[in-house]
Parts: sequence; C-alpha cells; structure tokens
Amino acid sequence: MLNTRELKANIKRILRTDYIKTIDKAKDYEKYNALSKAIMELTIDNWDKTIEVYSNSKQAYYLSAEFLMGRALGNNLLNLGIYEEVKEVLEELNIDINDIEEIEEDAGLGNGGLGRLAACFMDSAATKNLPLTGYGIRYSHGLFKQSFKNGFQVEKADNWLKYGDPWSVRRDEDTVIVEFADCSLKAVPYDMPVIGYKTSNINKLRLFKAEPLEDFDFELFNSQEYNRAVEKKNRAEDVSRVLYPNESTAEGKTLRLKQQYFFVSAALQDLVRNFKKYHGNNFDLFKKYNAIQLNDTHPVIAIPEFMRILIDEEKVEWKKAWEITVNTFSYTNHTILREALEEWDIELYKKLLPRVYEIIKIIDGRFIRELGEEGYSYNKINSMKIIYKNKIHMAWLAIHGTHATNGVAKLHTDILKNQELKDWYELYPDRFLNKTNGITPRRWLALCNKELSGFITELLSSDSWITDLKALKELEKFAGDKSVLNKLLDIKQLKKQQLSEYIRINEGVETNPNSLFDIQIKRLHEYKRQLLNAFGILDLYFRLKENPDLDIIPRTFIFGAKAAPGYFRAKGIIKFINEIANLINNDESISNKIKVVFIQNYRVSYAEKLFPAADISEQISTAGKEASGTGNMKFMLNGTPTIGTYDGANVEMVQEAGEENNFIFGARMEELEKIKETYDPIEYYDSVKGLKRVVNTLIDGTFDDGDTGMFEDLYNSLLEGASWHRPDNYFILKDFDEYRKAQDKVDKAYRDRLGWARKCLMNLAYAGKFSSDRTIMEYAKEIWGIEAKKI
Repeated sequence: MLNTRELKANIKRILRTDYIKTIDKAKDYEKYNALSKAIMELTIDNWDKTIEVYSNSKQAYYLSAEFLMGRALGNNLLNLGIYEEVKEVLEELNIDINDIEEIEEDAGLGNGGLGRLAACFMDSAATKNLPLTGYGIRYSHGLFKQSFKNGFQVEKADNWLKYGDPWSVRRDEDTVIVEFADCSLKAVPYDMPVIGYKTSNINKLRLFKAEPLEDFDFELFNSQEYNRAVEKKNRAEDVSRVLYPNESTAEGKTLRLKQQYFFVSAALQDLVRNFKKYHGNNFDLFKKYNAIQLNDTHPVIAIPEFMRILIDEEKVEWKKAWEITVNTFSYTNHTILREALEEWDIELYKKLLPRVYEIIKIIDGRFIRELGEEGYSYNKINSMKIIYKNKIHMAWLAIHGTHATNGVAKLHTDILKNQELKDWYELYPDRFLNKTNGITPRRWLALCNKELSGFITELLSSDSWITDLKALKELEKFAGDKSVLNKLLDIKQLKKQQLSEYIRINEGVETNPNSLFDIQIKRLHEYKRQLLNAFGILDLYFRLKENPDLDIIPRTFIFGAKAAPGYFRAKGIIKFINEIANLINNDESISNKIKVVFIQNYRVSYAEKLFPAADISEQISTAGKEASGTGNMKFMLNGTPTIGTYDGANVEMVQEAGEENNFIFGARMEELEKIKETYDPIEYYDSVKGLKRVVNTLIDGTFDDGDTGMFEDLYNSLLEGASWHRPDNYFILKDFDEYRKAQDKVDKAYRDRLGWARKCLMNLAYAGKFSSDRTIMEYAKEIWGIEAKKI
C-alpha cells in the first residue's frame, strides 16, 4: 500500500528544496519533477535488491542505439500499481494528474520501431523478472522536433532535458574512458529504473553521456581565447548530443561512427568490470554469466571491440577470445533492405579506430581461409567477405561473430534464409531463428486506453491478461453479444472524441469524430508507401468532385511521420500530403465527407492517443519490405482492423485474427519477385482508371512544391526510375487499384456497425501472440539462456 501521507510530504519537501516554492506557486513542470522524484524514492530499495539478486546468475545485456521510452510518469505509476492512489493524492493537493502527465517531455532517446521495440523489451523483461540491462547513449537532444511551414517539414532541436530528468541517476563512480585515435572521452553513465508490472524487480537502463577529460582550459580562457577554452568540451559533448547526426559529410560520418563506438566500448568496459568483480579473471566463465544482444547493425562494432579488450587488456589468446565472443553475442536483423545494412569506409576506421580495424582485418582473413577450406568459390567468398572493396560490411561481421541471428517476423526470417542471407544460412543453418516482435500491453492498452482496458477486465473478471495477453482469446465468446459489441463501439467513439479535441488544440484543425478515422502513423519511407495512401485520397476527392452524390462514409485521414533530415523524397511526400490536405480541407463542397490531417511531431505520447482512436489501420508497405512492424500490433491490440499487404507481421496477424476481419490487398512477395525484372509501371499508369490523373498532379501544376523539384522527382521515381532503382520500385502503381477496391470494402463493411464491432473484437481477442512478454521469454530461453530471478 502507498503511504499517501508520506507521498504528500515528500512532494512538498522536494518543491521547497529544489525550487523554494509551495505547491500553490509551483509551475506544472516543477510539480511533475517533484512528484517523479518522490516516486523514484519508492524504488531505490528494490532497485538495489534487484541488482544484488541478478549478480549471482547469468545476465543479458541489450545494446541499442535507440530506446524510445516515451513518457515515464504514467507508465511507472501503472506498473507500480499506484496510479489511482497517486491521482487521488494529487486531487487533494488541487493538482490535475493529466496536466502533470502532459508537461512531461518524451525522452529523446529513439526514433522509430527499432527504439520502441527496445523499450517494450525492457518493460517486458522487468515484468517477467528477467535479468536484462539496456545499454545506449544519453542523447541530450532527440532526432528533432517536427513542425510544418507551408507544408514543408521543419526541424528544430528536441531539447527533452530542458526541465531536467527526474528519472535518471548520474553514476560518476562508474565512469569509463573511451579511446579514439584523435581524443579520449569520459563515458558517464546515467541509470534509469525500468519498473516491471506488479513485481518488486526493477531493471536498469544505463545510458552514457560523453564528456571531455578536461572540460575547461583555464590557461586559454585567461589568455582571452574563450572559444578555444571550451572547444574540447563542445567536441566531446557532440558525441552524445543528437540522435542520428546527418551523415551527408565526412564530419557527419565520423561523428556517427564515434557515437557507435563510444557507447559500445563504454558498455563492454562496464560489463567486463562487473564480471571481474564477481568472477575475477577467469574469462572461461564469461559466456556462462553473460549474453549480449546487438539490436541491428549499429552496435556490431562491439564484436571487434570485445576482442580488443580480451586480447589487449585481459591477455586472452585469440582462439579462446573468439570462442568467448561468438558464444556471448547474438544479433537481431531488422531489415531486408540492403541499403539499410551498414557499411563503413575502411579509411574512416583506420583513421579513428586503427586497432579495431586491425582486429576486423584479422577476423576477415581467418574467415576467408575457413571458406576456402570449405571449398567456396572465389566469387562466393568475395560476396561474403567482411571487408570488400574498401568497405566493412557490418551485417556480415554480425552473423560471423555471433551464435544467433534472428529475424523479427516469420516472413522476414524466411526471406533472410531463402533470399537476402541465403549464403550465410547455408553456412550457419543452426544460427538462424525467428523471434516475431511484440509490444508491451501495459503502455499500449492498459495505460493509453483505460476505458477499453477496464472493460476487458470486467468481461474476463480478472486483469491477469495484462501479463498473459493470450487470455484475450476468451473475449471471442462475446462475438455475438450485442451489448458487448455496442460497448466496444462506444469506447471507440469516446477515444475518437478525445483525439479530435487533442488535434483541435495541437494542430488547430477541426475533425469529425463521427467520421471513419483512417490512420497511418510510422516513419516516412518510400517502402511504407504513404504515397499510395495519398494517391488513394486524391482519387477519392476527384471522384467526389465528379459525382457529389457519391455515397461514402465520411472519413478523416490522419498521418503522422517524420522524414529523416537528409531524405529528400520522404520530405517531398510530406509536402505532397500537406498540399492534398490544403486542397481538400478548404473545399467546402466536400467538407463533410473527407478531411486530411498530418499531425506534427509524431512521437510516443501522441501515438498513445492515436492508436486507441483508429477505425482502420494502414499497413500498406510493399510486400516483402517491412521486416515486422509493431505499430500494426498496437492498432490490433486496441481493436482496430487492418487494411494492409501480406507483409511483415501482417501475415501472422491475419492468420491469428482471420483475413475476414481485415482487408488484405496487393501483390504478394512471390509475385513481385517473379515480375521485378519485367515490370512496367506505364501499363498501369495508362490503363487504370483515375491513376494517371492523380500521378500527374505531381507535375501538372495542381500542387506547388516551392520550386524544390520534389514533386517532379517523385513523378520520375515512379515512371522513369533513377540510377539506383527501377521505375516504381515499390509497386505503388501496380497495387493502386487493389488498394482502392480494398478501401471500398472498408466503406461497405463499416456501415454494418455490429459487424464492424465484431471485426474489432476478433482483432483484440487474437492480439495475444504479439505481446513483447512472449517475445522476450523466447529470447531468454532460446538465445540468452537466462532465467527469471524474483526478489
């Protein structure tokens, strides 16, 4: 039980000591910090106990460039089981908990699905009492804050730490030094508690901040060379300043590599130091007590860095060091897109990390000899070399230097085995396995959709589903219960009203909560095909203009996405969608039928409002291109049918919930593989009714791209291609008509309200497979070899 009197006193105490204020005079962010610090005090004893219990068993370590955690306060209160009690305490202090939650900045520690998956895994590991520690970078600024000016994306600094960070503890005593050829940096750890749901265990996310060995040169300052006096400090802090710095220049590439090596080296030094504390220098025991997961290729430099530490610092001979390394490390592949598999110029490695490069070169040389002894041909060896044509292939290093490589959905893993990584699968068949992604039901249902969560608990007479999501299958028995179905519709309507109000306040746009909410929220990338969605909307608009009496369900199309700062085409698609929105939203003749909203600065806290309010989930990537997707799962968990392709985790989702309860369209991967060499988009452009009209708006003056050439580039990418890809590389024109027909099916199905509610219920009932609790337990058992340890 929460001691509410003590909590009140602590909040008041912290406000007095930190801000010299009373509650009635404190600002919302000050109240937020005081409350958060008071809650943090409740965790310290169990946090210490967890560390001690874990120290006696095998532990796993998750190395990731991103941890997209989202807001901490609400999630931590939920997991501690004290949300309602704290809410009552705040009411007694005349504080609205919603105001306090809204003032919290989203932690700028991640960008997309990769980082959000890492965050879900951390939550699930803590909930399941698994000894898992996360390692990453404490970025002082996130990717960027997005806004729109004249429809163009504008990027501003994401200073998420402007009000401080009450959920992290600086641990100076654990600082390590990271050595580059041109400088040495301090890696200062900040520890963030990861609170499991209804358990006393508290896991740890350790993030490193880069600082100089000497942060101020007094002699230079005294000589009035003020800029030079702090130059080393600024350059050092650049390493942990911004998530994913622009790599368009040599300086940007150098900074990106420094980031990767910085947190990996710091993590491994920290890990080895802890091992030696409990087990001395007996590195034969290392793999028995440690498992390290590399989340994509960003931290793969850990393999040669760990070899360097073992060989150079711990004096372990090569053969034993390599055996320890391979048996300790495992690798998650998140993409089949070759351009997303990292490659690094060897000259940059030689210049910045000469010893690490030497070790990679030795690893590659030994590997080449092994392949030669196995009878591999010259050409085959070249295709698998870790160093080839002056490039270091990080994915190849990852597969060779680990004991497990996993995909993140069954289709994705099959593609890796049979196509993209076929040679590697034939070489190491026992190393490849699948781990379909999952999401935490705590944040993505229990926290963000309390109305639906409460109704589920009422129907099942238990809240045990929050940690055993497969229990949702019991909901299927209500598929014919009109009162249950109507209640589901009422909850969805309430969430739509809440979202409409939030959009009105934050975007200045009025939306109709009685319309069908059609939502596509994810990173902006060509293969995710936001452009296909845009073409579909524009086609519907033109059809309405031709036939004002066209019978359609009123629909609100909602987009949320950030384009990488250097991704010209993605920015062009954002501008195009905003141009469409401007056209449609200002046309009074169709204002009650369709509306388009592109929300600004899409992030976790915005997503928590969008997922519960969606009527239809857009998962329309080119078949075979999306590794998994987790946004699709969040929609499903909130009772939303999918309109999508047979791609990524969509495949497993419709297998669970039934294709009849979703809207699958488009060419499948097998068909696209057969036709990719002969495919001619002009055939579709010329023959599909209405398609030429919408495509031509890119160049016929319908819309204005401000003379940037963005729209012409999009047009040419579809019909002419470019030096690096074929025309219509993502088959937008091919799938357009099927997409339009699928949307017509959505319109028809939505009119049958109870039938629609049944589709929603079936998606919810069969979302249980897609819990990150299930995924993390599979990692623990089948890859890491760790067991739950409850304090």
